[in-house]
Amino acid sequence: MRRIRCAIYTRKSSEDGLEQDFNSLDAQREACEAYIASQKHEGWELVPEHFDDGGISGGHLDRPALQQLMQAVGEKRVDQIVVYKIDRLTRSLTDFARLVDRLDAVEASFVSVTQAFNTATSMGRLTLNMLLSFAQFEREVTAERIRDKIAASKRKGLWMGGTVPLGYRADGRSLKIDDVEADTIRTLYTLYLEHRTLRETKRAADARGLRSRKRERTDGRVTGGNPIDRGHLHHILSNPIYAGRIRHKGQVYDGQHQAIIAPDLWDEVQRLLADGAARARGSKGKATRSSLAGKLFDETGDRLTPSHSRKNGKRLRYYISRRLVIDRKQNHPDAWRLPADQLERLLAEVVQQHLNRPEAATALTLDLGAPKVAAISASLAKPMKARRYLALIERADLKPGKITILLGRGALSALLGCSMANINEVELTLEALFQMRRRGVELKLHLGDAPSEIDQTLVRNIVKARRWLGMITEGRPIADIAQTEGLSNRRIQDLMPLAFLSPDLLEAIASGEQPIGLTTDYLIKTGFPTVWSQQRPQFAAL
Repeated sequence: MRRIRCAIYTRKSSEDGLEQDFNSLDAQREACEAYIASQKHEGWELVPEHFDDGGISGGHLDRPALQQLMQAVGEKRVDQIVVYKIDRLTRSLTDFARLVDRLDAVEASFVSVTQAFNTATSMGRLTLNMLLSFAQFEREVTAERIRDKIAASKRKGLWMGGTVPLGYRADGRSLKIDDVEADTIRTLYTLYLEHRTLRETKRAADARGLRSRKRERTDGRVTGGNPIDRGHLHHILSNPIYAGRIRHKGQVYDGQHQAIIAPDLWDEVQRLLADGAARARGSKGKATRSSLAGKLFDETGDRLTPSHSRKNGKRLRYYISRRLVIDRKQNHPDAWRLPADQLERLLAEVVQQHLNRPEAATALTLDLGAPKVAAISASLAKPMKARRYLALIERADLKPGKITILLGRGALSALLGCSMANINEVELTLEALFQMRRRGVELKLHLGDAPSEIDQTLVRNIVKARRWLGMITEGRPIADIAQTEGLSNRRIQDLMPLAFLSPDLLEAIASGEQPIGLTTDYLIKTGFPTVWSQQRPQFAAL
């Protein structure tokens, strides 16, 4: 009689109940031992080794006991694998096919004590495949139910487990604030609002000795307690959990736990992070941020979006109305195209003037004592970089000649070092008048009335036109003048009308007091009457 060495394999997906004296693994083994004993007349005998995988899913083959068992089979120390049910061995048809191939290669087999069939026959293999198909189906349905339950729970704002974020402790299906770690989180947000970059924020955090949570593992190892790296810092600053929210599959829901960071302050940080991520790929890898990205709107409500061009190898930044990007086929004469550096300097100057007023600290805050107001006043008197003023802006609306700026309540409270409840909302909105002066394709922005600026190009062209007029009066043909000047006949003809501007306009141009739009290009393209009395009404509309 042939001797058949049998090994029992047991498995349980979860660790629940494994600590009991008689658990599921023991029950499976007992049933298998009884079955092997009933087949003693067939030469079956039990090997002494135990192959038990507790708390491991059957969805994969990466199981320590199973690997040891298959090694024993490969070394021909086991002839038959005995399991309580087929799904204890595997729930995957693909994995099952791999196991069968390995068993067939060494002339070994397996048996399920609760599912009687013979895998040596085609009908037995069909039955086994059907059972495994249902086992895999059951596993996938169970996984779907678990995913649906987690999604529904998170929509209700419940904490569904995982690594507990720094600043909180697990409290059932919710989170409880850890006061010590919460101070670390608040400090990180404050530092970021102050420095605006992850690199500078990390440097400031390291200087303050801020560390990640120290964790002690079940095996005695201690992890964490290290300086917070940039990746962890970005995760903390972008995690909605700190604003009292729960994120799931790209969606964010209101949580049932208490927020560490005020929601509007968290939203402000997200805008700054998004702005910091909008980097230009310069020739040397340097990044240029558009500090007002997402904050500018024109008089039609259209957002102004960052754009750029290159001239002589230099990158020029602009803010342009979004309709110029979406519909490039249309001219959109009412659209805006503003030089970014000038506009950013202008808005930073408006905010700076607002904060540098002698009464600013008193006007901006509510219900603060005199010592605190005095400290804020002293802080506002210190100059800051332009980007820090721009970071205070939540929205800016442009219309011809006027800018309306809304300051972010959260950003301002962080700057002043007080609660958002102490911010005077009336002082969050400010307005400023500005002028645009165009010289050819160049556009300059000025607060208030634009200063006098002489258009040197226009002055030179007027001088040339009057000189050429004298030549023509003396009888020289235009072609001769064009050859002498190195210009085309068309250029001479275009500039000649400049010699007929009225004396009062010439005086205004010489002193830089002419209308803003009165340029050489405008005069050439639009034309103007040579009668002096008719020139004034036309140019007065500029």
